[in-house]
Amino acid sequence: MALEVHQLNPTWASSVKINEDKEKSSHLSAALFGEDCEISHDQLYELLKYAALGKCHNATQPSWCRIYHQRHLAGVVVIVLHEMSQLHFYKFYLQFKHLRKVFRHRFTLTPSANFLASLYGEGANLKPQNTAQGLTSTSSQCIPKSSDLQCDPIIRKYGEKKRGLTSYTLTLEEQKKNDYPIKGSPGCKGYIYTECDQQRTDSSPLFGLDCEMCLTAKGNEVTRVSLVDAEGQCLLNELVKPESTVLNYRTRFSGITKKMLLPVKTRLSDIQTRLKKILPHDAVLVGHSLNADLQALEMIHPSVIDTSLLFARNEGRRFKLKFLAKAVLGKEIQCEQKLGHDPAEDARAALELAQFFIEQGPAKVAELNLEMLLTTEKLAEVSQKKAVLQPQGCRVQKQLNEPPHLSKPCFLDCLQVTGQKPLLLGRQEMDSSGLCQSNLSTSNKQILQRALEDVPLSTFSIIQFSLGPEYIASHLLAGLYEKVRSKLTDMLTIYAGPFEESFCLKSVKKEFGRCGPIQSLTVVTETYQPYVCIQYEVLEAAQLAVESLNGAEVAGSCIKVQRPITAAMLDCDVWIKELELDVENEGVIYVAGLKESLTETDLQEEFSQLKDLETLFLPKDLQSGKHRNCCFLKFQKSQSALDALEVINGWTVKGSKLRSRNALASGHLWRWLWQVNHSNGKQGGNILHEKMEQLSDSEQDLRKKVKKLDHHIKKLYRSLQNNTLCIVLFPGVNSMHGSQSGLGLMGIKDDGGRSAC
Repeated sequence: MALEVHQLNPTWASSVKINEDKEKSSHLSAALFGEDCEISHDQLYELLKYAALGKCHNATQPSWCRIYHQRHLAGVVVIVLHEMSQLHFYKFYLQFKHLRKVFRHRFTLTPSANFLASLYGEGANLKPQNTAQGLTSTSSQCIPKSSDLQCDPIIRKYGEKKRGLTSYTLTLEEQKKNDYPIKGSPGCKGYIYTECDQQRTDSSPLFGLDCEMCLTAKGNEVTRVSLVDAEGQCLLNELVKPESTVLNYRTRFSGITKKMLLPVKTRLSDIQTRLKKILPHDAVLVGHSLNADLQALEMIHPSVIDTSLLFARNEGRRFKLKFLAKAVLGKEIQCEQKLGHDPAEDARAALELAQFFIEQGPAKVAELNLEMLLTTEKLAEVSQKKAVLQPQGCRVQKQLNEPPHLSKPCFLDCLQVTGQKPLLLGRQEMDSSGLCQSNLSTSNKQILQRALEDVPLSTFSIIQFSLGPEYIASHLLAGLYEKVRSKLTDMLTIYAGPFEESFCLKSVKKEFGRCGPIQSLTVVTETYQPYVCIQYEVLEAAQLAVESLNGAEVAGSCIKVQRPITAAMLDCDVWIKELELDVENEGVIYVAGLKESLTETDLQEEFSQLKDLETLFLPKDLQSGKHRNCCFLKFQKSQSALDALEVINGWTVKGSKLRSRNALASGHLWRWLWQVNHSNGKQGGNILHEKMEQLSDSEQDLRKKVKKLDHHIKKLYRSLQNNTLCIVLFPGVNSMHGSQSGLGLMGIKDDGGRSAC
């Protein structure tokens, strides 16, 4: 799985690809570092729609990033941190330990007044043309024309003529393709063979099979097995005690509880033995996605009919058993009133579906027009939910207060039409699509527990966590902003001195300018000997000045270089260390001392000899658009970046001596720092010791809550399947009290539990 990110119109940086012919990784590639990637909600919607639907429903590759092999995605999980912005990420950077160590791809997000609505579309433009009276309706509008039948996937696969059951059993290649246990396969070592080797005929007996599973330390293990014969008689309906410790009984779907399994003595080996005795040597097993049942049973059977494949659909999609039972057989199964599924009922439904297909033939099945029935059912269901969840008064008020506009179609509706059930969990209002009611009493812990159970069962999930209304008050946000702004300003500021009374200020500016672009330089005259206060535009420049010029001789004086001494700056060294270790800064170094006359071509020629150099980023001034006297180099390997540091320090490029160090700040942080530098209020730091003030109880509590929130995200992320696209969103704040940009972090989980790169 690969996700490649491209910058379209960078506002502050030029980027040059050094290695265009490098082999593309099968994981996440092309990080956003060095590019001020500010994403609109339309662009985010574009990404989520394509990730969820692929090429269905006119979904196209997003314009600002690229997902390779989208159909191999195990799922999409969006974690929304309600009413939080970049401000929170920077203020509690040290507390967000998991986020900054896992997600390499980050982007600035424009704030929105109605975030969730803009996230997945404001409502479906799709409307059902007919109100389905029943899914088995055969009205003239539902019956396809004979010319259309030739395009039906069932006709394309089987033709129109009736055939015997042997025509519908899976071939060996089809079994391999659909992950069926195969005799002699390396992954099936220790599996039990049913020994049903007798040649099948069209009169061979059919048996319906279905299992319920729970999640254990071993994986999926059987907890209940049902087998029915061709007459629908139940031959086996047995509870099974798993061998390993149960992690999740999946009671909502399996119907199995801990109490039910306590007295059970039957083990998997007992079931395997009984099945071998029951099944005749020419038995044909029927089931819906039967491969999962046989894998859980650890059994191999040579002749199977899989109803999820028998009722063929385009692009490898499959109908759900519940839908087929209602549409084809007119039967209601897996009713919501029941606790969990009944495996005997499911086995019988699959068997009857196969019998219907064999007896009626492909043409009759194609005439049912299942795709149309499914679309009508889903759209009617979504429309009904919206009507129920949104009070009529609210709809009228909305129409009166808002001007008419064209809304994006809600792709959650499209997901339901394709048979996928989106999951929405949260504490705040999430019913913009009409698919979920708010539950304001639910805690983050309860949301996490529900997500751990339900996310694996859904292909698209939106999980919303919140700090609570007491922590998003405008006065508290204003206080947080001032503290973050003040701290970042102090981190950009250094004091140097003492100098002689008649020192040359121009020489000082030139020497310190070699560390990076200077925002302001002032002389401090309140001291016995003069000092200078320098505020840089980038964190790397300030840190480089402290590291390279402290104790050096500048303008004829041996000087000391230090940052402001304030209470907030006591953990500055910790911040610097953690920023260096941030996964977004892996393999990236900062280079200063460049002449502003140097072009991208000049730099490309100078640095092309460095091993594994991938990209060069040349920052621009956000106001003038001119190149700065520094750049960032991104390497394919971290070790190559370290090697380059040793080479570049002291290197002379066209008469300019270079200085370099590890990168600290990425594109979105660059923009934040630029805004800090150009905001009103305190500029620079204060060398005087500040009086240490006790943190307010609310802020101390907030730190604890953020740390716990980070832990919740870590736990949820680790539970995700590999190849799951995970996006964490700080939506930003856009209200009458002010606006704060949002932040997005994303990645595709790999085997190591980290976002692939």
